[in-house]
Amino acid sequence: MRFISYEFAGQAAIGLLTGPGQQHIIPLAAGGRRYLGQTELPSSMQALIEQGDAALEKVRAIATKAAKDPDSGIQLRLDQVRLLAPIPRPAKNIFCIGKNYAEHAMEFEKTADPSIAIPQYPVIFTKAPTTVIGPGAGIKCHSLITRALDYEVELAVIIGKQGSYIKPEEAMDYVFGYTILNDITARDLQKQHLQWFRGKSLDTSAPMGPCLVHKSEISHPDKLTVSLKVNGETRQHASTADFLFSIPTLISTLSQGITLEAGDIISTGTPAGVGAARKPPQFLQPGDRLELTISTIGTLINTVIA
Repeated sequence: MRFISYEFAGQAAIGLLTGPGQQHIIPLAAGGRRYLGQTELPSSMQALIEQGDAALEKVRAIATKAAKDPDSGIQLRLDQVRLLAPIPRPAKNIFCIGKNYAEHAMEFEKTADPSIAIPQYPVIFTKAPTTVIGPGAGIKCHSLITRALDYEVELAVIIGKQGSYIKPEEAMDYVFGYTILNDITARDLQKQHLQWFRGKSLDTSAPMGPCLVHKSEISHPDKLTVSLKVNGETRQHASTADFLFSIPTLISTLSQGITLEAGDIISTGTPAGVGAARKPPQFLQPGDRLELTISTIGTLINTVIA
């Protein structure tokens, strides 16, 4: 199941991608009315995730019936709607992981010694909920306060249910699904303030999407190809197999003393190839087009604006 949040005729809604090339949408509200009588489904992704298995059973029933009823008239084409971030306004800060790929950790440190550059424990920071934008939305360059806006392609894990002190071997039971997140960063602000929050939390600095893929469609999230292009040039390319800290480790670590809740987002870190590490550094400029691709999920496209 591939979920999307979208806007159609001025109304926000959630739907299920379907059809050849996943170019059609089953609106869940209309699907619920047509196929499940008066049963009401959640109107937001956050609410859908919070309702857990009960909501997913209804979605599966809708998808099964819709597949046998292609001429129902309720389906929309993907090009008829404006895609939003899967969770347009997270309820909490986004949990983010720094230096989770060895090569990225090394490219950022002025040392060739892995024992110094590579962290022994997950590096954790957060991004404000106000950073989130959807596919196609403009990334503001914030030229009044930064000259060093950078990109970071990351696999984002969406938590499906509440938990604390989660054991690593049970951690994947708490996952709802996966999406793509671009951890846009103002490197100069990040450096000035020592703590990373401000440099990571400028408005529009968390493009997310294009869809939220349920975990049932991704059996090996530890073997996904992750890549990023700027204006058609590949800048980052790696595999989640290269994680220093696995998804179960990250979930377990964060949950030790911090309750994770349905809809929480964990962005798992970026591979080598960021603009700040290039020689000379290449930061984002207005007009730059970013394409972030993760296998099985899709491609997230945004453009930098003035």
